[in-house]
Parts: sequence; C-alpha cells; structure tokens
Amino acid sequence: MHRHGYKGRKLHRKMDQRRALIKGLASSLSENESIETTLPKAKELVPYFERLITKAKKGNLHNRRQIISKMANVYSAHKLVDEIAPKLGARNSGHLRIEKTNTRRGDNAQMARVSFVDDLTNKTKSMTSKSGDEKQLATSSKVDKKAVKEAK
Repeated sequence: MHRHGYKGRKLHRKMDQRRALIKGLASSLSENESIETTLPKAKELVPYFERLITKAKKGNLHNRRQIISKMANVYSAHKLVDEIAPKLGARNSGHLRIEKTNTRRGDNAQMARVSFVDDLTNKTKSMTSKSGDEKQLATSSKVDKKAVKEAK
C-alpha cells in the first residue's frame, strides 16, 4: 500500500483530535503571538495560520466567521482580525517563522518556536503613544479655545 495523495502529518492522532489540536495551537498563537511546540506540529500550524491571516486581512463578515470556525475560541479570532492583521498589511505572505529550539527532556523531541516575523509589540506602542499625543493636543486645543473665549 502506498501513501500517494495523502497530504499533511498524522501527528499520531485521529482526524478530529488533529483538527482540535491545530485549532488550539492557532488560538494560542493569536493570543500570545509566539508559542513553543514540537517541530512537526509547528510545520503543520504555519500554513494553516497563514491562510487565516490572509482571510483576516480582508476583514469582512464572511471571512471573520470562517476564522471563528477555524479557531478554538472567539476572542483569539477577533484579536487576529482586529489587532494583528492590520499590522501585517505590508507583507503578502511569510508572516510566521519557525525557529528550532532545544530538545524536550522526556522524549528528546525537537522543539520549535513559532512567532511572527514582524515585531507586533513595537508597532502597538508607537500607535498608542501617537494617539496619546493626539489626545493631549486635542485637549490642550480645547483648553486654549476656552481661554480665548473667556478673554473676549
């Protein structure tokens, strides 16, 4: 018997368990922005999550519902669409990287870290500081307008 035409890895699980595992890994990656797992699981996760990112960039209702169905919880799906995808707009593909780390102590399995290529935390800080400056300018201009009206 040949294995021709079979895509993907079995990961020593049945189909429904494998689907739940990938959904859970995708949700964890969306929430934490970096996860450490075994190398075969990481290699299965990356193309799965890249397709979700592509759908999240479109951002319409239909794609949002498809993302919700492909992730373990709704919170991580909304975070992907609302927070992560807008920061990845400059890149067409290749949003994730796999870095081999150490081996696991119990069974010597090769571990890997899956993370985003772009640094999402710095962009968030610069966006919040910029909006904070705009808020300060807006409030100071309101104060100046009030002072001008009182002076008249």
